[in-house]
Amino acid sequence: MSAGLMTFSCSIFLMACGNDTATSTTTMDSTANAVTQDSVISYDISLVDNKKDPTCGMPVTAGISDTAHYDNKVLGFCAAGCKEEFLKNPKANIAAAEMK
Repeated sequence: MSAGLMTFSCSIFLMACGNDTATSTTTMDSTANAVTQDSVISYDISLVDNKKDPTCGMPVTAGISDTAHYDNKVLGFCAAGCKEEFLKNPKANIAAAEMK
């Protein structure tokens, strides 16, 4: 590899259902320096209109790692996979959300 080229690696770790944070780590390496950046994404439960994840039924008080807007409401989900599943058929799953 030439001295002018940089290598870039990015890892995103999304926690499984039941965890309240998603972590991403970005590392840039070159012959001159290395930079590492860690960030944690979490959402405040007061910002969502549901008491439970509408897909898996987990209480939002256990943690929210993703959100979606549906029917003029903000819904919290424990994982991106739960959000994706909900969006496939929201009308069938909205009752499980136990709206506030």
